[in-house]
Amino acid sequence: MDFFYEGQVLWSQIDANQHMRHTAYADFAAQARLTMLESLGLKPSTLYKFKVGPVLFREELIYLREIGLNEHIKVTCEVTKSRPGGSRWSIRHELYRGDGVKAAVITADGAWIDMEKRKLVILPTELSDLFMNAPRSSDYVEEAGKA
Repeated sequence: MDFFYEGQVLWSQIDANQHMRHTAYADFAAQARLTMLESLGLKPSTLYKFKVGPVLFREELIYLREIGLNEHIKVTCEVTKSRPGGSRWSIRHELYRGDGVKAAVITADGAWIDMEKRKLVILPTELSDLFMNAPRSSDYVEEAGKA
């Protein structure tokens, strides 16, 4: 299991019920996703050079256990489905508490956007090849469609 983000839950991420607020889960997943992309060679500077970036259509969060203040968490990322060239994709994130207990599962569905035209695009082959090296889940499905 590869962890793409590890960190401590901060006071600013705690809600009135004394556990991690709902938006903090999405923030941790986004950071893990960007770290995963960077590990593949899809660094922000590379994406900016091509004027493309990831865009989300849907994000689903399933809470399993509470996460509290100062907890150390770890976040995984796995592609669960994509089109052949990665133009559309789904990534599952699992958040684990410091005691190893899975606390949440987040699934994000997204694609790539041309940052100037503000339209969905297919990645250039050199970027697509990098994305297609992302960790895949055991239930990975390749969808039909353009790249």
